[in-house]
Parts: sequence; C-alpha cells; structure tokens
Amino acid sequence: GVEEIMVALLQTKEWDISATDWEGNTVLSLAARQGHEGVVKMLLDRSDVNPDMADNDGATPLWWAASRGHEKVVNMLLDLSDVNPDMADNGGRTPLSWAAEFGSAGVIMILLNRSDVNPDMADNYGATPLSWAALCGHEKVVKMFLDLSDVNPDMANNNGRTPLSLASGFGQEGVVKILLNRSDVNPDMKDNSGRTPLWWAAERGYEAVRHILSERHN
Repeated sequence: GVEEIMVALLQTKEWDISATDWEGNTVLSLAARQGHEGVVKMLLDRSDVNPDMADNDGATPLWWAASRGHEKVVNMLLDLSDVNPDMADNGGRTPLSWAAEFGSAGVIMILLNRSDVNPDMADNYGATPLSWAALCGHEKVVKMFLDLSDVNPDMANNNGRTPLSLASGFGQEGVVKILLNRSDVNPDMKDNSGRTPLWWAAERGYEAVRHILSERHN
C-alpha cells in the first residue's frame, strides 16, 4: 500500500523529503490532498518536513486537506503550532474559503472553532467564505456562517455583489430564502453595474428565485 511504499522511501537516504514537483508540491502536500492519513502522520513526525510549506499557488498542505474535506488530516495539521490555519493562497483565499466553496461542513466547523481563523476574510476579489457558500448553494454551510456575529451577511465583493446577489444569479433558491429571512440583508442592493439580485435571477432565467425576490419586493 501507499504507507509501505512511503516507509521504504523514507529509509532511502538519497531521497530529499523536501523536494517539490514542477507545481511546488511537497510529498506532504500531495498526501494531504489525497487524504492519506497514515502518510501525513509519518511525515509530520519528522523534523525535516515543513508542515506549512506552500506550493507555487500559495496552497499549503492544510489548504489542500481543507478544500478536499479531509477532516482527520486537517486536525493533524492544526495540532501543530507552526501551521497557520488562516494562511491565504495567491488569490487571497484561506482554507476556510475553499472549504466553504466545496461545502465541507465538518472542516468548516473545525476551523470556525478556532480563535485564529477569521470567518469573514475576503479574498483578492472581495469574496468572503459566506459568498462562496452562497454562490455554490451550500445551505447548511450558509447557516453556519450566519450564526456568527462577526460575519457580515451583506458583504459585497469587488464587483459590488453580495451573497444574495451571487445566490440569485446562480439559482440557489434555498440560500436565497435563508438570506431573505434576515433583516440585515438588503434584497434590492445594486452591484457596481446597478444590477439587483432580482435582475440577476431574471437575466439567468431562474424563475423560482425571481418569484421569491418579486414577492419580497412587493
């Protein structure tokens, strides 16, 4: 199996454990990405392995584990004091941001339980984890973020689009309903182009969402 191969490789003195591939991935990064818990543990037990080394895109092993929903690997990495749980990649996106996009509720819960993770950190495009969860229609994750007092449910990205605007433009009916139930979400907020959530729903042909927004408007 994979672990047996890794044991054999680790016993090879000529092998550089810190070597990277053409994308800057270390062995630890690749193991974290695939969720190989045994291999990750083996590597983290070594003093010559950097547990927080980023690849060419700025993605760390934690970033990969979080984005793929590997909860046990995430916990193993977060147990280390030299792993930054909120390190952003080159696009300004944190492990929490990627977990939100993919709807990894278990990983999100782990990260949100930490005081050193900002639940409302915007990326280079101004999108927060809530924005990503709303856009992708992850209702459970959206509710998790909305339960936090330090998350702005109406935060606009660099294009002026709020979580409601994004959810409306991608036909995420359930998320739209959740957001409209809040008094701190403006259903008529215009983006930088003057387009409202209703405009986006109508333009994209999402009739159910358009109806919900029209009813709220009336």
